[in-house]
Amino acid sequence: MTNPAVLSVEDLKTYFYLENSNIAKAVDRVNFSIHPGETVALVGESGSGKSITSLSIMQLIDKPGKIVNGSIQLEGRELVQLSNRKMTKIRGKEVGMIFQEPMTALNPVYTIGNQIIEVLRKHKKISKKDARKQAIELLKTVGFPRAEATMKEYPHQLSGGMRQRVMIAIAISCEPKLLIADEPTTALDVTIQAQILDLINEMKKKFNMAVLLITHDLGVVAEYADRVLVMYGGQIVEQGTKRQLFKSAKHPYTNGLLESLPSLDQSSDRLGTIKGTVPAADNFPEGCRFSTRCPHVMEKCIKTNPDILSDDSGHGVRCFLYEEEEK
Repeated sequence: MTNPAVLSVEDLKTYFYLENSNIAKAVDRVNFSIHPGETVALVGESGSGKSITSLSIMQLIDKPGKIVNGSIQLEGRELVQLSNRKMTKIRGKEVGMIFQEPMTALNPVYTIGNQIIEVLRKHKKISKKDARKQAIELLKTVGFPRAEATMKEYPHQLSGGMRQRVMIAIAISCEPKLLIADEPTTALDVTIQAQILDLINEMKKKFNMAVLLITHDLGVVAEYADRVLVMYGGQIVEQGTKRQLFKSAKHPYTNGLLESLPSLDQSSDRLGTIKGTVPAADNFPEGCRFSTRCPHVMEKCIKTNPDILSDDSGHGVRCFLYEEEEK
């Protein structure tokens, strides 16, 4: 990438301090960047730390959670330690976010129009009349043929797919530099999912946005991502281009995810599985976070957590299996 990164995350640690004195290391030593016009997918099972990563970027971590270390820079400007007042100016204007469930993200007592107009007037300092015109155009942009009528409707009057389109309209209303889409197609019909993801992709190209796409669906990754970050136990365990992930995945966890996908040429009727479950964030193993589930676990994995090893192409893996290869 020749353009400077829109988002740079370095050594991010977000911990939750629990009542029993345990510390849940929900995000631990995470590093990545996203460039203009690029879609980076953050992939992993539920409980891997994906959503906490996105909330950390937005500075929306509430007690008992806290960002204890690291840097989050938006076009070179440090976001960590910014006051809530300053972050409020950035949220919605420079960083847009699409949440998992639009019914909880949208206010049920205000019309769709009022909610879009509020965002526009807050960040653009324009008249209510101009904000209304822009809101109608935004709804048309995200696929509402009867945009003026939709302005008067309430969230409960719309389908799940339509509510998600409203969320996209709000997220792109100020042409943000970065769009975070956290499982944007959860609980939607398969055909609607494709429409929503196509729409996000169109908006990315139109505004040259950087997109962080959080998902557990590798089919979505294959279709829409440029680069992929595989997350497990609060850490990035593999990173690389989409092609590297699907053609030459290295980490046992990544391979486990890929083997669980159905394919037309599979020799068995049974899909692959990864034994066990993601451990709780306050009960991670001492060594490699994946050691309790890994088919290739070695003695050193149990005691020591490996660092990311990267080759010249940027394909990185957090695994002792590739220690000799790096040397």
